[in-house]
Amino acid sequence: MTKRNLLIIVILYTITTGFVTGGNGFYDTFLGAPATTKVLRFYPNPATTVINFEFDQSVESTSVIAIYSFYGKKMSEQRLSNKKVSFILDDHYTRGLYVFQLRDQAGRLIESGKFQVSK
Repeated sequence: MTKRNLLIIVILYTITTGFVTGGNGFYDTFLGAPATTKVLRFYPNPATTVINFEFDQSVESTSVIAIYSFYGKKMSEQRLSNKKVSFILDDHYTRGLYVFQLRDQAGRLIESGKFQVSK
């Protein structure tokens, strides 16, 4: 296998196994994945002191949203009590990229994405 072919395989693998973004991205249109977005929006991005998440009406209240540092450390977690959740970004949140994951009651990943903290 040539280096060029290997590079193409690695790029395609990275694209198809990356973050689930939902919403007409490359993954949705090219690979035929369902384009259902459960996290309607998260703001502000980049965040400084707080990050807000708004969810689709179909998301169950037993779902959990968690925030991880880019290195994989769980920073915060909240059960969805309504269709909007806010996280206070205290001193443990430093400048950088963070990943959020929305999971159902059984722990299955519903959606994930990333945001930036700028302090």
